[in-house]
Amino acid sequence: MNLVASAKIPTRNIDLRLSLSAGETVAVMGPNGAGKSTLLAVLAGLIRPDHGSASLNGKTLYDDGAWLPPHARGIALLAQDALLFPHLSVLENVAFGPRSAGASRSAARQAANRWLQEVDAADLAGHRPSRLSGGQAQRVAVARALAAEPALLLLDEPLAALDISVAPVLRRTLRRVLEGRSAIIVTHDVVDALLLADRVVIIDGGRIVEDGPTRSVLERPRSRFAAGLAGVNLLTGTTAAGGLHTSTGLQLAALTEEDLPPGKDAAAVFSPRAVAVHRLRPTGSPRNVFSVTVTDLEQHGPRTTVRAGHLSAEITTASAADLDLLPGTGMYFSVKSAEVTVYLL
Repeated sequence: MNLVASAKIPTRNIDLRLSLSAGETVAVMGPNGAGKSTLLAVLAGLIRPDHGSASLNGKTLYDDGAWLPPHARGIALLAQDALLFPHLSVLENVAFGPRSAGASRSAARQAANRWLQEVDAADLAGHRPSRLSGGQAQRVAVARALAAEPALLLLDEPLAALDISVAPVLRRTLRRVLEGRSAIIVTHDVVDALLLADRVVIIDGGRIVEDGPTRSVLERPRSRFAAGLAGVNLLTGTTAAGGLHTSTGLQLAALTEEDLPPGKDAAAVFSPRAVAVHRLRPTGSPRNVFSVTVTDLEQHGPRTTVRAGHLSAEITTASAADLDLLPGTGMYFSVKSAEVTVYLL
């Protein structure tokens, strides 16, 4: 493993354990306040945990008795704000890392030019940060971080502050420069996870609640947060004949690809688009029916998302109008068993 780390901070309700293989990019996701940025700050040396240890390529970053200062860790942290030195040119900003590591001025400038070319910002070399757009500044910040040749790159929502038209450009740049590089990226955007990360870690309440290959976590989520990211409904319980038995007593029918042993912890997922909404309890073909209370409505042009607690349905806006849906209205959700997938946890 390239990185092996654990950290406990009781005052922040943090108890995390994370490992990272050489050349692997991990996306860290979770609700606000879950502990994502705290994890990066601990690894970067900005926060000292009460207990725990971490090593990077065999070098101890910290343990209960040792503490390596940030500048000696071989870790670069890239935040939402580019934080470029305003009094230095773009070239000098990027050359700062190599110069700090002892490189000659010419060698540092050569490295800076190379990395500016990597992020498609070579034409900005002579500019001051005040003349850069948000997207340009963030590309320069990426170049500056990589010019230091860090053993580990930490990115704390690097695309969050960018205009929606600019973010895809930087995302493509990151995809290219992160290839084969050890990195941890905190993000709220599922697109970042899909395009940039080999693995996804979900943090909630200061604990890692889910960890696995990106597509596996997003296509087969085991936590409600991951299910929300993936845009699917998630119910948990235990396996039963033909489906799932939830803790609330609901029997959910599903078509499974294999026979699942009964009584095992499992999850059922189904798309909001597979859910029909009714005023009266439906009958007819085999289906799962839930008695729900509408909690929220979100209109997206011709379609409307109907939320009922942690369940959601996506129907046409015309249908929503015909049903006269309002928060607090009692309705029925139904989904055919063929649309439900059950898998063991």
